[in-house]
Amino acid sequence: MNLSPNRRTFQASMIAASLGSGLLPKSSEAGTDAFALNYLLGSCMYGYLYVGEIFPEVRKTGSSAIDIWPKVHGNQREQLDGLGEEKFAEMLKAHDIALGCITQYKLGPFGLQNEMKLASRFGCSTMVTGGRGPKGLKGQELKKEVGKFVEAMKPHLQVAAETGVSIAIENHGSNLIQSPDSLKWLAEMGPDHLGIALAPYHLPQEPELLADLIRALGPSIKVFYAWQHGMGCMTRLPKEQELLQMPGKGTLDFAPLLAALKEINYQGWTEIFMHPVPRGIPIHETAAEVTREINAARDYLETQLRGG
Repeated sequence: MNLSPNRRTFQASMIAASLGSGLLPKSSEAGTDAFALNYLLGSCMYGYLYVGEIFPEVRKTGSSAIDIWPKVHGNQREQLDGLGEEKFAEMLKAHDIALGCITQYKLGPFGLQNEMKLASRFGCSTMVTGGRGPKGLKGQELKKEVGKFVEAMKPHLQVAAETGVSIAIENHGSNLIQSPDSLKWLAEMGPDHLGIALAPYHLPQEPELLADLIRALGPSIKVFYAWQHGMGCMTRLPKEQELLQMPGKGTLDFAPLLAALKEINYQGWTEIFMHPVPRGIPIHETAAEVTREINAARDYLETQLRGG
């Protein structure tokens, strides 16, 4: 498709705005001896709040970019459509942040082609979705299905390569890719532009097992969710129990996980995360309270990263 000069200029300006926001992981900027996490803020932590109220919070959480979610978890992806790409890009630039990731479970891994083209126009290099396929498999049967999934993804990965996007598959419950073995096989078989969004919540809450898995997956990890199971996120709980999903609140010791991320010189995003019940509400009533909760988790992670 031939683009008009104005359209080409618009696309280039959006990419420039994104790349000009200092998005290189801090470990890359300062060398591996100064390893640091590269934080990404999930829009759904603020429920359906207007992006104009969320964007000012991004830098306050130590993040350089935002991960936008569609309904039902958030509606910031729909807000992008409502505002238009040019206005959305202007708002990002005004707050010196970038669109770092688009999460799209409802489109699934085989429905992202147009979304990847949109991501490319923003200089957004990461997209998260689930890995669809048979559930509850083990052993060679599981390995075979992971291979089939990778093969089926190849036409979509061609578009990913053309747009500069990596598709990160989360180990989501009730999906083909959910167990440690399925993740290892995906990392082993997956070609360029197919990676992993690692969610400890959906895995055994065993620090050393999770740390070993991080070492095994290595550069295949594109997004690390700082998220633990706590008391779960499927039924309504008192707020103090719901918040046990957050780092530092529940019982999972993140120190071994962070040590493993440092050992592999992890270059991807770290997203402090939890799910509220019902989906679509913010984790606290106000944006300031949400940001404060995220920063409490970030303080915990940074303390553990420095050795407690």
